[in-house]
Amino acid sequence: MSSFRNTWPYERMMKDIYIQTCPYCSKENILTNLKEEDLQHAMEGFRTYLIMPCCNTKMTILKADEDYFWTTEQLR
Repeated sequence: MSSFRNTWPYERMMKDIYIQTCPYCSKENILTNLKEEDLQHAMEGFRTYLIMPCCNTKMTILKADEDYFWTTEQLR
């Protein structure tokens, strides 16, 4: 099982997925380009990639739950 240090919180508003603060560049209130179907795949345990629109850094999401992305790297 992955460590909680490899997680990052996200929020859903309607069909948009936001990240409060970018773990890479620290910008705030980031509207991601992640689609609802991509999030659903991540919730099913499929590896999903998210390119952060603020700094173009790639986050590899191993799985997602209702509150967190579980990633391949330590973000905290």
